[in-house]
Amino acid sequence: MGGIVALAGGVGAAKLLRGIVKVAPEEDVIAIVNTGDDIELHGLYICPDLDIITYTLAGIVDEVKGWGVKDDTFHCLEVLKRYGYETWFNLGDRDLATHIYRTHLLRMGYSLSQVTDEIRKALGVKARILPMSNDKVRTMIMTPIGRLNFQEYLVKRGAKDEVLGVEFEGVNVAKPAPGALEAMERADVIIVCPSNPIVSIGPILAIKGVRETLMETKANVVAISPIVGGAPLKGPADKLMRGLGLEVSAYGVASLYRDFIDAFVMDSVDEAQRKHVEALGLRVFVTNTVMRSLEDSIGLAEEILSMIKGLKQ
Repeated sequence: MGGIVALAGGVGAAKLLRGIVKVAPEEDVIAIVNTGDDIELHGLYICPDLDIITYTLAGIVDEVKGWGVKDDTFHCLEVLKRYGYETWFNLGDRDLATHIYRTHLLRMGYSLSQVTDEIRKALGVKARILPMSNDKVRTMIMTPIGRLNFQEYLVKRGAKDEVLGVEFEGVNVAKPAPGALEAMERADVIIVCPSNPIVSIGPILAIKGVRETLMETKANVVAISPIVGGAPLKGPADKLMRGLGLEVSAYGVASLYRDFIDAFVMDSVDEAQRKHVEALGLRVFVTNTVMRSLEDSIGLAEEILSMIKGLKQ
């Protein structure tokens, strides 16, 4: 069969995946990763979610920041600032090497999938990492001051603007990355990671064929809520969900996925929402979903895989 497929984006996904590869054969894990957050700066092609996932699985991520390479320096950025460049998007010196390498290979004609595979192998990652698409999709946030690239909204402006809408620019013509749909069709289990449902998982689901494949696959599909106690653990999911008229809760997340998931995992603090979520026709599991340590990540991964075995019985 096809092992474990994870739909992933950002820190929450990276933390769960680091646990999954400790309790399941790493080579049996495939992460399909959001690229709607990608941005081009200083002439370089930057893929924040791909890099967070890769760096985490390689054991080199800066766990304090949740992004970038641990013990990195920022000398290049300091000099760029002296030259008059905007430096609101922090890029460490070691991190820059990844972006330089990626941009070089893309200009040579490599696809983003091929480049991503080269990077993960060079960093010793055995799990497969696929971008959601080789085509450009850009997450744009509609605000009172106009359309903002997601990174401008989040990093440059600190997510302070009211959200009026979200668009995935280019998604109508984007194709899923080679092997992505096939991986979901063959999978034993598909895990929707505890990532921002609007801008991390949303762009993946918007790619042609993805949602339909999730609805038709024979694999058990389980999602983990990134909303705990009515708020995200990290990031602006609450502002985005509220701006789109969605309830900021575990139930609100479950309602977004209800058409293709079999089970939903939410944190113990949200136990009171269990029946509300079960009314959506889903199996519900309640446990500690907050991953403050590697042990927490491993524990949650073990629980999820055990839950899935129960679904098959």
